[in-house]
Amino acid sequence: MTFTTTPRRLAKTLALVAGMSVLSMQAFAGGDSALYGPTAPKGSSFVRIYNAGNAEVSATVGTTNLSDVAPLSSSDFSFMPGGDYSAKVGSQTLPVKLAGDHYYTLVNNASGAPQLIEEPQFKNKQKSLVRVQNLSDKALTLKTADGKTEVVPSVAAKSRGEREINPVKVSLALYDGATKVGDVKPVALERGEAAVLYVTGSGSSLSPVWVKRPVSTR
Repeated sequence: MTFTTTPRRLAKTLALVAGMSVLSMQAFAGGDSALYGPTAPKGSSFVRIYNAGNAEVSATVGTTNLSDVAPLSSSDFSFMPGGDYSAKVGSQTLPVKLAGDHYYTLVNNASGAPQLIEEPQFKNKQKSLVRVQNLSDKALTLKTADGKTEVVPSVAAKSRGEREINPVKVSLALYDGATKVGDVKPVALERGEAAVLYVTGSGSSLSPVWVKRPVSTR
């Protein structure tokens, strides 16, 4: 049996096939978005919270929620357009200004007001970054646990210092000049990863905690 295809029927068939292709692509894109999550638009700002307190805390930056963060833990980064926002950490609020393509950590201090700390982006995929965010009231140096090698030279109070190193698991300690302040929990450093040591507190009551992205989101 021979079928004859008229130009009109052929045009309808091609239109139907094209429509089905578009729907298939949309469904695929929707599934991909559901699988991997939304992608940050170009020029976004990125914010996370580090909870240096002794109780669980939640925060908001504008309409973005950073919820239920355990003591001495952090959230992953959330993205939002750059701009001026009101941030709320627990019951305290503070105005924040976020620049596009910048990363920030909102710190919930055990005592005192929360702080917004800038986190310069680390882009070297071959090295690891050790950064010290010294929010204490004294200059501190990060050394190997035996005190023989400086890893991050003296970081002034309320400042940050950093150093790129090869990926390795290291045992470190904080020093005030030649005096050992205390050991720091060992940390495994991975290529392309920034491990940030947040030091909060004052005087002889310092709390050094490594802040890294949650394992499930790297």
